Amino acid sequence: MACGPGGRAVYALEGSVFAAGAAIQWLRDKLGLLRTAAESQGLAESVPDNAGVYFVPAFVGLGAPYWDAEARGTLVGLTRGTERAHIVRAALESIAYATRDVLEIMAKDSGLRIRDLRVDGGGAANAFLCRFQAGILGIPVLRPATVETTSLGAAYLAGLAVGYWRDTDEIGRLWEMERRFTPEFSRAEAERFYDGWKDAVRRALSPRRSRRRGAIRG
Repeated sequence: MACGPGGRAVYALEGSVFAAGAAIQWLRDKLGLLRTAAESQGLAESVPDNAGVYFVPAFVGLGAPYWDAEARGTLVGLTRGTERAHIVRAALESIAYATRDVLEIMAKDSGLRIRDLRVDGGGAANAFLCRFQAGILGIPVLRPATVETTSLGAAYLAGLAVGYWRDTDEIGRLWEMERRFTPEFSRAEAERFYDGWKDAVRRALSPRRSRRRGAIRG
């Protein structure tokens, strides 16, 4: 249950991912692998794939659907051929994998089919991430003209409060798409990539959680 405009009760599904964009910040601020977050797109696109490298940014545990507070960050698949670009790419890919983790559970719990994904926030500015997200999910990813949706949402709520907009339906019609990203690799490839992520997550889970039956399916 959530609070809607005017204090009305509304209902929502929320999937908590504890670290997403924070993984890119960590590579930039703690490891010095990036000068800016925006640089991550070019680096990720400079290599054809992740070379088997997977990064699970469980800095403070893992949220949905694993719920393991004792899980810790894990970087797997390193070889002497691993380059800075592979690690950066793996960090971006981890955001897409974590999103799929959450959306699959949401689809199962709601019984609804997710036809496309609307994205926002700083990560949405990264075209590589949006393309990869579309591929992993197998559905289009839609990027809006205004990606700073948090600020925009606050403005919309203020407008509703003073009667500038009549209702949320009117606000919904204001949404504009800037770019549509469609899947660029096959479902077989997507499943192979995702299986690698699930294996990496198994390694990141705490011993207690990883022993529990059904910690990760598939």
